[in-house]
Amino acid sequence: MNFPAEIFRDFTVLSIPMKARFRGIDHREVAIFQGDVGWSEFSPFVEYGEDEASTWLNASLEAAYKPWPALFRESIPVNATLPTVAVERVPEILKSFPGCTTVKIKVDDFESGSELVEATLDFLPDAKIRLDVNGGWTLEEALLHLYDYNLRFGNIFEYIEQPCASLEDLKKLKREVPFKIAVDEGIRKNLDAQMELLDQYADVAILKWAPVGGIDAAHHLASRIGLPVVISSALETGIGISQSLALAASFPTLDYACGLGTVSLLESDICEPAFTPLDGKIQVRRAQPVPALLSKYRAAPERVEWWHQRITQIWNSESFREGSEWR
Repeated sequence: MNFPAEIFRDFTVLSIPMKARFRGIDHREVAIFQGDVGWSEFSPFVEYGEDEASTWLNASLEAAYKPWPALFRESIPVNATLPTVAVERVPEILKSFPGCTTVKIKVDDFESGSELVEATLDFLPDAKIRLDVNGGWTLEEALLHLYDYNLRFGNIFEYIEQPCASLEDLKKLKREVPFKIAVDEGIRKNLDAQMELLDQYADVAILKWAPVGGIDAAHHLASRIGLPVVISSALETGIGISQSLALAASFPTLDYACGLGTVSLLESDICEPAFTPLDGKIQVRRAQPVPALLSKYRAAPERVEWWHQRITQIWNSESFREGSEWR
């Protein structure tokens, strides 16, 4: 079947360079479109399969066609995000997050990660530090690295995000280390799991607007989990970030700064003013792309066709027809 252009109005595919290599990519590819209530974004990473990407599609359709719920705040405090970069680049990256006093640092091991922590504290001596491992350690590695971090820095870390991929490993780790544990991939990669038991594995739940299926799905998930939540980005443009900000604003209580300043990692947003921090916060508002920026970052025709085919395949799949309220 053909691409459903009547649903995905003004469909545009963009390719935006990154300031530093992040999550293994140098350019961020996204698709944006309009629905009845405004602009939305569909931007699962290109390696994601149909099942995972279909969750993102549900979120993007909800954003395009369903009004935001009641919001409890007009701006959201956000953290700075530090990729794995050479230590001399740390001040340059952190200056892109003006006013942010919490820094999430992507780490692979103790040796390189501790240098980034040192450089961050040199630049922001009073910063709250989060370490994000993206599930990259075994239980044994996590115990060793976190022992070394504690020995060198003490218990300065606000939390350690997804140190191990396995929930069972996180459960064992939580008993052994003096740090709070946050779960990201353990949630969005296991959306059908018994989330009511997550407090056995973690202290904080990281929720991402598109990967969990949208605002309604995020609230349902949060009610099942019962832990403090941090709303974080999936490296979207301002179109997607605006939805994440609305999600964060729709929670009566936010105990932590949210990970929604990541537009600062892109060469440019496609919105003006950009959805970047000012005094450590980002205002909650509807997003409108700037035509000149859409022209500047428009993807090549073959990439547009690839995204057309990707959406068409999901849209016409039996599982999406049966499980999506938007189909």
